[in-house]
Amino acid sequence: METQIRRVGVDELARYALVPIRFWVHSMLRVQPLDGGLGGLWLVEEPVRPPYLKDYDAQSGGEEGPMQWALQFDVRHGGFFLAEVGDRPVGAAAVAFDSPGVHMLENRPDLAVLWDIRVHPRWRGRGIGTQLLHVAAAWAREQGAHQLKIETQNVNVAACRFYAAQGCTLGAIHRYGYAGCPEVAHETMLLWYLDL
Repeated sequence: METQIRRVGVDELARYALVPIRFWVHSMLRVQPLDGGLGGLWLVEEPVRPPYLKDYDAQSGGEEGPMQWALQFDVRHGGFFLAEVGDRPVGAAAVAFDSPGVHMLENRPDLAVLWDIRVHPRWRGRGIGTQLLHVAAAWAREQGAHQLKIETQNVNVAACRFYAAQGCTLGAIHRYGYAGCPEVAHETMLLWYLDL
């Protein structure tokens, strides 16, 4: 069966949330500062032992997942997309644009944020993530955005490789981006940018 991607409303976020956003962490990108950081930052992949399962929706007790977005943010100008095979949700993506209160937008009227992208573990490796990213980028472009910003972490090596392969540029490495969140304080924030 062919994958169909459609834009959905906030009323379908429960269906969106049926697609899990979890993955096994087998390696991470350790940040190696050169000359105290003045010589730049080097990312070195190293194994994680023991590997562990990371589930973004389970973080903070599930208070940050799709079902909470409309309660936490102004989602009127957001784009929500669902990838389905038949009637089965297999992937999803969310884009924030012109959304008050979303600090990742940096007060830039030309910037959109890929807030979330997920593909069901059983459906990974079939191009669904690429299709979702293209649909999300096209939608952001139609809204007037010139750049798409994407946040991930150094423990999501597969996502980093995916964004690089899609033409995104690593624009920032924030080693202390999660210092205020004890459960993920050991992670490094990586910000990717895609010119639209």
